[in-house]
Amino acid sequence: FGRPKYISNLIIRSTPIILTGLGVAFAYKTGLFNIGAEGQFIMGQVLTIMVGTTLNLHPVIMIPFMIIVGTATGAVWGGICGYLKARFGINEVITSIMLNWVALYFNNFIAASEAFHQPNSMASKAVAENARIGLLSNWKMSDEGLETLRQWPYVYDFLVRTDVNFGIVIAVVMCFVISYLLYKTQKGFELRAVGLNKDAAEFAGINVKSSMVQAMLISGAICGLAGVVMLLGTSPNRISQLSAFENHGFNGLAVAFISMGSPIGCIFSGLLFGGLLYLSLIHICRCRRRG
Repeated sequence: FGRPKYISNLIIRSTPIILTGLGVAFAYKTGLFNIGAEGQFIMGQVLTIMVGTTLNLHPVIMIPFMIIVGTATGAVWGGICGYLKARFGINEVITSIMLNWVALYFNNFIAASEAFHQPNSMASKAVAENARIGLLSNWKMSDEGLETLRQWPYVYDFLVRTDVNFGIVIAVVMCFVISYLLYKTQKGFELRAVGLNKDAAEFAGINVKSSMVQAMLISGAICGLAGVVMLLGTSPNRISQLSAFENHGFNGLAVAFISMGSPIGCIFSGLLFGGLLYLSLIHICRCRRRG
């Protein structure tokens, strides 16, 4: 990590798992185990692609709209598990695992469909350029931008050689928002009370079933946001047909538990895991070169 581009890539790798870790940590604090973060992440990306390749609006409208679409999709995907738990008592682990696979195959269906498929590839079309959240993405690749940045080699290495984007800002802000929600609001107190003791919470007048659904809606929304941020922020800004999970959601489980369910702790555990993932990628690339 002695070069700026390595720091930049660490941040890029860490951003989605900070958010999925935050989603899992939130559910855990409310007494639920959201193992479906992977599926919510995928669905957030899929619906964003479907809308982002169809619409072509001004960036001021397009970017927030894409974020809302992906976040809402993740919320619905998580909310299904919460509803089944509250209404029928079906364990959220079982339903979320099943929905993970539904999401994977729906991703493959959309990526291969005629409306969204990129010819001569195994991927979908890319989202419109005005929906992307890269940091100075257009300016830094222009002649003027390159000439200016070359005067500062470290900044050039950090910006030009990577897909650094505003996603890390969104992730950090969300960690503080969720921390405030959990520990400084009445709704957060109610959700944590349900997680600690459902019977006592119900005796105190808290609607336990409604709290379960709300918790999974919020948890799924955060994981869906993770998918949107990665899709809009990193090249090639598209989804591919998957033969297996990419583990952004499953890595989020480790991030959540290493942070002991702390929303702020997810920032640091996410950076730790992002560093480990990036180091492993560098090691694999070096081994292949030697081979």
